[in-house]
Amino acid sequence: MATIAITGAGRGIGLELARQHVAAGDRVLALVRDPQGATALADLAASSSGKLTVHQMDVSDDASVKAGAADTGSDAIDILYNVAGVAGPVAPELDGADWAAWDDAMRIMVQGPLRVLQAFLPRLHAGAKVINLSSQLAASTWPYGGFYAYVAAKAGLNRMMRSVAIDLKDRGVIIGLVHPGWVQTDMGGEGADITPQESATGIRNIAANWTLETSGDFLKWNGEPHAW
Repeated sequence: MATIAITGAGRGIGLELARQHVAAGDRVLALVRDPQGATALADLAASSSGKLTVHQMDVSDDASVKAGAADTGSDAIDILYNVAGVAGPVAPELDGADWAAWDDAMRIMVQGPLRVLQAFLPRLHAGAKVINLSSQLAASTWPYGGFYAYVAAKAGLNRMMRSVAIDLKDRGVIIGLVHPGWVQTDMGGEGADITPQESATGIRNIAANWTLETSGDFLKWNGEPHAW
């Protein structure tokens, strides 16, 4: 049995990762900004025979991250999934940007994963894995415009976590970056390519096989390398 921590566990890919890890017999620490609003997660917790517990954590707030991590206890973490994210402004903002939305995107998707890693770092043993959900939009190969705040945040996440991978290599902590696919979630929309079940299954498979030699790599949900 592994101990798994998941941010953004209340919906979409985070919720499906929680569901699949519970089904596999793992202990799941589900971290959400609004536990009272996460009804599907509450139902999963109620049916998990104690395998899943729900903990409040707003990844954009340092005090909330520290308190949420402390609330999960002191057990070693085998896999930490940084899933929490926001879409940010969608249309090009050449005539003026929504800077408040930009600040949210950066706090949640760049600073947030680092805050969470810092909070759990004392519990990450050699061989533990930190899997960060990025996006194909973070890559320089993405051929479309728009999504300025989102692409900036995810590109920043990728480069930052590559540095983290270098700095944690001597401690044996493995860092992964994953494009989860275009997924049928609230953010991806009903017309997306794959289901949350397909995405989460792929992410779990590559997380299980991630090694220290490939720490810092950027992969697609199906295990293929992602150019960036």
